[in-house]
Amino acid sequence: MALAELGRFSKNEANILIGALNAHGIAAVAFDEGASIADGSQYFIPVRVMVDDGDLADAQAVVAAARA
Repeated sequence: MALAELGRFSKNEANILIGALNAHGIAAVAFDEGASIADGSQYFIPVRVMVDDGDLADAQAVVAAARA
């Protein structure tokens, strides 16, 4: 299993998106969610949403539908 980056989002967007992906049967994980939490800049660092590379096209379709 290889991971592919779906995109970079704000912390809240990433968590909402992961929930939507999971609801569609697509496993997703957030990378960098806790980066720089010590200095208070965690809301300025984008969170990478990662999915299995075999699910990338389906995950992109979920993102596109959410943005439409």
